[in-house]
Amino acid sequence: MKRFGLAAFLGVTLVALAAGGVLRLAGLGEAADVCWAAGTVVAVVPALWWVVSALRAGRLGVDAIAVLALLGTLAVGEYLAGALIAVMLATGRALEEYALRRARRDLTALYERAPRWAHRHVPDGRDARVDVSEVRRGDLLLVPPGELVPVDGVVVRHEAVLDESALTGEPLPVEHLVGESVRSGVVNAGPAFDLRATGTAEESTYAGVVRLARETEADTAPVVRLADRFAAWFLPLTLVLAGLAWALSGDAVRAVAVLVVATPCPLLLAAPAAIASGLSRTARNGVVVKGGGALETLGRARTLVLDKTGTLTRGRPEVVDVAPARGHTAEEVLRLAAAVDQVSSHVLAAAVVRAATWRGLDVPAAAEVEEEPGFGTAGIVEGRQVQVGKAPPGASSPWTATQRSRAALDSAMTVWVCVNGEIAGVVFLRDAVRTDAARTLRRLRTAGIERIVMLTGDHVDVAESVAAVLDVDEVLAERTPAQKVAGVRAEAGRATTVMVGDGVNDAPALAAAQVGVAMGARGSAASTQAADVVLTTDRLDRLADAMDVARRARRIAVQSAGVGMGLSLLAMLAAALGALPPASGALLQEAIDVAVTLNALRALRGGRGTRVPVDAPTGDMLHRFDEEHARLRPALDLLRETADALDRPSAVVLPRLRRVHDVLVGEVLPHERAEESRLYPALGGLLGDPEATVPMSRAHAEIGRLVARLGRHLELASSRGLLPEQVDDLRACLYGLHAVLTLHFAQEEEAYFSLVGQREE
Repeated sequence: MKRFGLAAFLGVTLVALAAGGVLRLAGLGEAADVCWAAGTVVAVVPALWWVVSALRAGRLGVDAIAVLALLGTLAVGEYLAGALIAVMLATGRALEEYALRRARRDLTALYERAPRWAHRHVPDGRDARVDVSEVRRGDLLLVPPGELVPVDGVVVRHEAVLDESALTGEPLPVEHLVGESVRSGVVNAGPAFDLRATGTAEESTYAGVVRLARETEADTAPVVRLADRFAAWFLPLTLVLAGLAWALSGDAVRAVAVLVVATPCPLLLAAPAAIASGLSRTARNGVVVKGGGALETLGRARTLVLDKTGTLTRGRPEVVDVAPARGHTAEEVLRLAAAVDQVSSHVLAAAVVRAATWRGLDVPAAAEVEEEPGFGTAGIVEGRQVQVGKAPPGASSPWTATQRSRAALDSAMTVWVCVNGEIAGVVFLRDAVRTDAARTLRRLRTAGIERIVMLTGDHVDVAESVAAVLDVDEVLAERTPAQKVAGVRAEAGRATTVMVGDGVNDAPALAAAQVGVAMGARGSAASTQAADVVLTTDRLDRLADAMDVARRARRIAVQSAGVGMGLSLLAMLAAALGALPPASGALLQEAIDVAVTLNALRALRGGRGTRVPVDAPTGDMLHRFDEEHARLRPALDLLRETADALDRPSAVVLPRLRRVHDVLVGEVLPHERAEESRLYPALGGLLGDPEATVPMSRAHAEIGRLVARLGRHLELASSRGLLPEQVDDLRACLYGLHAVLTLHFAQEEEAYFSLVGQREE
């Protein structure tokens, strides 16, 4: 029934009940009975329709009791009782419709994103824009920069640099050489290239994704109401008790009285009220749950399936390290690269500029900037010619080979920086794991999730490197959209499953899960529309908040319904013994309804759940120390850079060592001491355990010890220079400091700073 129909139903029953009451007070008993009987009849029609609909779906719900009670009151002339039941039934259905109404799983964005045009080469050497449906196998097509690849094909001229995130979720551009196959629906992130079509639009990959999404959407079964699950035992019990009351007493009124007090309004009112309260609560937390069915199912989920890119990771490349060549520093390399890249719109250029900004570098302006798509950007910076992008042709040396090997081992992308034609350094970029991911997964396990699966289109080695730090139970990598759907369906067949994703390629999998969750802040419109739950902020920890609310709301709903049904059972026994006539039973049932509904509304208040509550002063302190971490990152680069240069002459090394020591003593140690004296005591109280920060304090002690050791080395070298026998210990000291600080920063960010969400970068 449509919303306006339910509103009319509720309005008519309320008017009938009120009008009958006014007439009865005026001494017009017969007229009052007519009004109440009319209200009862009005309720019988939709109640019968609900019973028939349930039977067609293969189930017999608790609405059948309401129908029997309504018909029974008409049969024995208990019109007031019938009118009261009608109002309760209408109220319950209106609440339930509000709580359980689900947003239509509209995948419009996915469909609208499908390629519509293609540029086909014609015999006179030009290219003609044609509808994608006109492309035939073997056609030679031009794919301009920034446009979608219209059909599946093979690259035949120029390299193709493609943004394949729509299909694989991989955020970094992928290069395809001449002769390699590419799929439709991906974006040309480089220069124009020629493509030989290997299929029509209908046969191509993206069309398959759209078909898959439509099929999955159509196959998704509705969620069974909580009330109907109780009906399996409550309905037979009610009928048996009513029948016995009639048979043993010979009084049909007793049977009707049993049916009246058995009318399952605690289920039809309390359960939807609790679920609706949960929906309100999640909305306050920045989570949109599309209906009570999704919230209820989320509350009993046991398996969590997560996409990697944009879900467990930030979904965009970030600078993770800068390796300077001999004669340059990491700071210099990054600021020169940022100077040129600040006029580029490339995703990697934006990451380089962000990194320079976070480190507080003074980025100069560049002149005569030229950008060649797919190759890089060049310009004049402080009188020097700077090129940023691919390594120059023929660049080969032991140092460059080492950097390429390191990038391969770390699954990182490289941006080479050249100054006056010589390589000055290389910037490493990677899609970093969200700082709140590990804590969120632990919270979800605490909340009842028993199995966590990573399902991604990314490469196996990249996926497993992320999974290793997050403790997931299984990794399913290099999965196509169809394989993602199969994976989700397999998990859903074993337990109630939640799927979390953010890309267009995730939309079919989201629709296949019992509950689909979309990262809506930066996710695709298709995934947002396909999902049952949308996180409106770019924070994964909101999923754990939603799970907490869902479990609490469902627990309160079941508790309220259970208590209400227990009281109803007692009332049914009293009615069967003749101690409770129908009208009184209806009023008693109304009192039970009010009590359990008030209890259900407790779901509006937030419970503690799995989140550690953080007071405002501690939250501000956590944000402040998190920002200091960002400012101290260059010190970590400086440590390793200096350790790498220890084999150079003492006159070159000593100034660098003194600079490192000055940074450690003047910036790093004060930061650690402030954490020890101010932050850790506050966290000890917050976490309820003063011992919780002891491991971090031990790291502080080790950092202090290594800094003191470095200082002693400098004292020894101050009078006679750096001795050869000092080099090995100095190198160990610097690398040790780099390792301890890197790990310590990561642990603090995951364990403490994530309590208030990740830093917006």
